[in-house]
Amino acid sequence: MLNVEFGSLAKRFLKNCNKDLQERILAKIEKLRENPFPQEVKRVEGKKDKIFRVRVGKYRILYAVFLEQNALLIADIDDRESVY
Repeated sequence: MLNVEFGSLAKRFLKNCNKDLQERILAKIEKLRENPFPQEVKRVEGKKDKIFRVRVGKYRILYAVFLEQNALLIADIDDRESVY
């Protein structure tokens, strides 16, 4: 399993969202720890680094995987219109 690190934007979103949404997002992140490349994952185009996205309802989780460091960086979480 990968170690999870949260970026400042992701931390801020989780702090300000409601409890139900927070639980759904954290459950999805827990699944990403076990399998960082599930079938529904897509790569975000137009970014220099390899950033991936996964859906949780109308929200998107943007993350990067660093297999060498055994780390999963959650870069941003936001609704679809605001995250890109």
